[in-house]
Amino acid sequence: MKPVPKEGILDMPAYVGGRDAIKGIANPYKMSANENPLGASPAALAALEKAFDPSVYPDGHATALREALAKLNGLNADNIVCGNGSDDILQLLAQAYLGPGDEVLHTEHAFLIYKLASRATGARPLAVRETELTANVDSLLEAVTPATRMVFLANPNNPTGTMLARDDIVRLHAGLGGDTILVLDGAYAEYCDPQTYPAGFDLVEQHNNVVTTRTFSKAYGLAALRLGWGYCPPDIANVLNRLRGPFNINQPAMAAGLVALEDQGHIEASRSHNAHWREWLVQQLGGIGFSVRASFANFILVEFDSDQQAAAAEAFLCARGVIPRGLTAYGLPHALRLSIGTEAANRAALAALTDFVAEADAETGK
Repeated sequence: MKPVPKEGILDMPAYVGGRDAIKGIANPYKMSANENPLGASPAALAALEKAFDPSVYPDGHATALREALAKLNGLNADNIVCGNGSDDILQLLAQAYLGPGDEVLHTEHAFLIYKLASRATGARPLAVRETELTANVDSLLEAVTPATRMVFLANPNNPTGTMLARDDIVRLHAGLGGDTILVLDGAYAEYCDPQTYPAGFDLVEQHNNVVTTRTFSKAYGLAALRLGWGYCPPDIANVLNRLRGPFNINQPAMAAGLVALEDQGHIEASRSHNAHWREWLVQQLGGIGFSVRASFANFILVEFDSDQQAAAAEAFLCARGVIPRGLTAYGLPHALRLSIGTEAANRAALAALTDFVAEADAETGK
């Protein structure tokens, strides 16, 4: 006899993050994890160096952080729930509102956590086809059944970099039942134009079944601290606060996050760096024959002629000290995802892929 996990748990593949090391290469360019190449705000780093008493529990309500988030975004602090990364909020939502017999919709090439969080509750996640690697609202609505309890939508989407406009999101929500939660995952929101990005905060305030999530891991450069948050209708915020751990945010993370919010100049610099080098990579890689789709996030999707060619390119890049993200787990084995890196990293990636194409052409006699 031994303990037996819930049905379906052992059928779930463990989440595997992007590769972060190459044997024999001391300092590779890590372009596999969508980290901010500018790092964290100097002010946030300074906050981490300040002494604190580790014997004292942190504020279990993250009061100062929630109030700062509310002030920056024009929100109600009472409806903000902070988590150990935005993954924490996504998993809390699944834990609170899903169970056996429930169905969850996500797009065909979506963040893997949606599937894993749903299956952990016994719910059934369903992948809905995309159009040109972009969420298709009509397809999502066609997939809705009386058992549909949650729809996860990353906007922009990881790993495709595509994004839906506000009107599409409104139409998607209008087609859902009142007992179905629409979760808008905005992990890459800060890399978008703040004047045009469909944040969805207004939808949260107008309806009782929309939740938006954000993270400090990407543009804020605080990935190691695991800090995220969700903006929820009052009833959902109440439920998540009952379910989350009582001290799910540690003191250094809250301190750094609070100061990082004050340094919006760092966010603007990160957004500017990303936009410049993202466009540069798209143009340069397109110029040597690659299909690279427009992206709204801090990465690009590079497509190859075959799964085998993508695997060969991944090996070639790694041999040259550049780590991309293979996408077989996302149903895109013919593609690689490249995070926008430092200037040196971006140029190294281009040089490696240029040589990869040249060698392939030489072998085929082109």
